[in-house]
Amino acid sequence: MRVLRPLVSRATYRRWVYLVLGGAISVPYLLFAAVAVPSLLPFTTTLDRAAGIGGLVTLLVVAGTAFLPAVHVLESTAVRELLDNPAPGAPAKPHTRPGRVRAAVMFALHVLVGCGVSLVSLAAPVAFGLSVSAVFTGNLIQGEAEVTVPKGWASAWIPVVFAVAVVVLIYAVWVIGGVLRLAAQRLLGMTAADRIAQLERRTELLAERNRLARELHDSVGHALSVVSIQAGAARRTLRTDPDFAERALGAIEDSARTALDDLDHVLGLLREEAAGRTPQPSLTNLPNLLEATRLAGTEVTAGVDGDLAAVPPVVSREVYRILQECLTNAVRHAGKVPVTLDVDVAATGLVARVGNPLGSATPRSGRRGLRGMAERAAVLGGELTAGRSGERWEVVVRVPWGSGR
Repeated sequence: MRVLRPLVSRATYRRWVYLVLGGAISVPYLLFAAVAVPSLLPFTTTLDRAAGIGGLVTLLVVAGTAFLPAVHVLESTAVRELLDNPAPGAPAKPHTRPGRVRAAVMFALHVLVGCGVSLVSLAAPVAFGLSVSAVFTGNLIQGEAEVTVPKGWASAWIPVVFAVAVVVLIYAVWVIGGVLRLAAQRLLGMTAADRIAQLERRTELLAERNRLARELHDSVGHALSVVSIQAGAARRTLRTDPDFAERALGAIEDSARTALDDLDHVLGLLREEAAGRTPQPSLTNLPNLLEATRLAGTEVTAGVDGDLAAVPPVVSREVYRILQECLTNAVRHAGKVPVTLDVDVAATGLVARVGNPLGSATPRSGRRGLRGMAERAAVLGGELTAGRSGERWEVVVRVPWGSGR
């Protein structure tokens, strides 16, 4: 029957444990009140006034400690484990000031209500035991406030009344726990501001993951392309042209070392360590990139108009990665065809062009690299276009800054 369900439901006794936990947490505050009240007696005329002031000070202490981060974690864990998680998805530590205030209110309710229920819960079995012994001894309460009752069957109704009181206590725990569960749902549940903050953090995380994926794709992909081509060239010329083979192995060594540095940087960011201290390449490192591409057997004609060192650091790093991806695609997909690269740096922006004759494999070029380059340009507030231009494949990236935006 639904009426008897609270007596056998596990939720009732989990709520009881939650309330008793609140009572246990209240013990230090009760000890503080026990110390504070006597210390106020020299400054007050009556014990009642001292007790009132001491109680008010204790409540202020409860309110103050309720804002501690550790208290928020304790309360959210207790609510989640003992009240059947009425606020799923809520953070253990609220990130907004209103959220912290609501969590503090929930903790104060837990302590105050739990203290009262715990005192009654401790007194109930003692009172029931005294009521049973009173049937045989005739003494219900001993001491100065002695209460006597008739012995035998004339007092048999007293244990029954106390047993009913224990049952009523169980129903009361079920109701009080349900009310606190609803309060937790309202106070600890995620508000619109919390959900927006969570979405913003998730968006930032996804953006960071995409950025790291682009870093790995561009740097490691370029290095592997150069390494594979140089290794093949070194194998073919190892006996006929040892000098060229030695240069090819040197290029493999440099490319592998650069790839390891980039990989160390990305892994450091993933671990949130200081391993990301390795300086990231920028347009000032463009000559090294061109030299590595030429060593791979690709003829590159480069032209630079303007001061590459004057390019803003963020733009310089991202455009370098775009040009690196362009050269990687040319080496990987177009074959040994001449590549032209032009960078025009002005006071208000930058324009970079990379082009090469269409090779037989160019149409099979994947879209992941192009999408990554376009995302890099979009983050900088620029644009990237890529496609056929007659018998050539061209990539053009434009990034404005300052008054050029």
